[in-house]
Amino acid sequence: MKKIFLIIGLASLSLTFTSCERDITSLNEDPKHPTIVPSGVLFASAEHALLDQTLSPNVNRNISRFFTQQWSQTTYVDESNYDMSTRPIPRNHYNRMMASASATVNSPGVLSALRDARRFLEDEGVSGPQKNNNIAMIELVNVYAWANLVDTYGDIPYFGTLKATAENTGDAEIPYDDAKTIYMDLIKRIDAALALINTSEVGYPNDLIYKGDMSRWKKMGNSLKFKLAVTLSDVDPALAKTYAEAAYSAGLFVDKNDNFGLQTFPSGLLSNPVYQDVIQSGRNDFVPSDVLVNFMNTTVDPRREAWFTKISNAFVGGVYGGQNVFDNFSHFKSSISGENAQGFLLDYTEIMFLRTEAAARGFNVGSTPSALYEKAITASMTEYGVDPADASTFIASNPYNASNWKKSVGEQAWIAMFNKGFQAWNFSRRLDFPVFQNPANSSVKGVPVRMKYSDQEYLLNNTNVTKAAAKIGGDEVTTKIFWDKN
Repeated sequence: MKKIFLIIGLASLSLTFTSCERDITSLNEDPKHPTIVPSGVLFASAEHALLDQTLSPNVNRNISRFFTQQWSQTTYVDESNYDMSTRPIPRNHYNRMMASASATVNSPGVLSALRDARRFLEDEGVSGPQKNNNIAMIELVNVYAWANLVDTYGDIPYFGTLKATAENTGDAEIPYDDAKTIYMDLIKRIDAALALINTSEVGYPNDLIYKGDMSRWKKMGNSLKFKLAVTLSDVDPALAKTYAEAAYSAGLFVDKNDNFGLQTFPSGLLSNPVYQDVIQSGRNDFVPSDVLVNFMNTTVDPRREAWFTKISNAFVGGVYGGQNVFDNFSHFKSSISGENAQGFLLDYTEIMFLRTEAAARGFNVGSTPSALYEKAITASMTEYGVDPADASTFIASNPYNASNWKKSVGEQAWIAMFNKGFQAWNFSRRLDFPVFQNPANSSVKGVPVRMKYSDQEYLLNNTNVTKAAAKIGGDEVTTKIFWDKN
């Protein structure tokens, strides 16, 4: 047994609890003698861990900003050349999303914390609408985390993992489940969670994101369902249309205030993860990439002023995949790297681009693709305080192209999802725009469209991970996720 000191939340709530080391594949703990922790604290710790892992630019565990070539490195360029072995990045991402055995003080495992929150909630004497709201919140964050894992790796252990029962005591290897089957189950879980929500009551008061406001959680659930539905468009267009239209009718995000994340990070442990690695570290490891900045220069994008500093009165990006002298290139402004900057996991801008894509595919989502395209770009501009006149000028100069809508939506979503690595990666893989070039010194045969399975899976779950790798066509970064059909 070991002591883990976990500091949670905006109120700097601190506590000490005891945890057994667990096998990181089966995620077993001592279910017969669990240490009781308030379920709301565990829920908040899961939110914190999800924000930290998904938004972090730490090269040891999240290089999604390199998958879309929006950031460049300075001295150490292994990760921008897609070396994910020297630093075991696939292992670290998988573990931080899955298992508290891999956790640190700053980042407990997301899914294991949610499992324990759901378990402990049963013994807390909460009943009726409030309990149902808490269950719904736990479930919606669960779905977000599981979807991220599927979108990252493909087939994963799902149905046999993280069982919240005393029977989960064995050391058996866990089978891998089909990725599309998991997606279908996740959408069912969203629907079940939404059915539990009572907007006249509150949920967990120490909820870091919405403070238990169930009206906003309901929008989050519908928006998450909409995202998963649109993601299915190329693999199952009829089902995608049905689910997307249902989610739209139920009510999506309507402005930035609905965003799933933090409008402003507090200081301290919960400060902006980008600040922690870009500023607080003092290492000067990152600059915006020339791939991104040159594109924005060509389109005279007004978001450059909000995001980047100038060098000799120009915006200059570092060479992607190459070494760059930090002082010779533009740097991130505080809107990106400030201690108290915003950080979103699912937001209004993303939903507006998804609506644009859905409309272009013939889904009934309330407006035309062209009108939604303009609203999506405006949402991104508004998010960063760009003058409305400048936004209008930009849209007029970069209109929607119905004959090549995937290029229009893909490129503009890529820009709008800047600093939102996983979100940008999903758009670029599904729409195949922008078209990225593999760096000359790349460690792999193509720009990654998935991450390889954790190396630890081959030690702890070898039979099943080997079968899974064969099923998906090989455990390579160039093997497409099931929904990435075109």
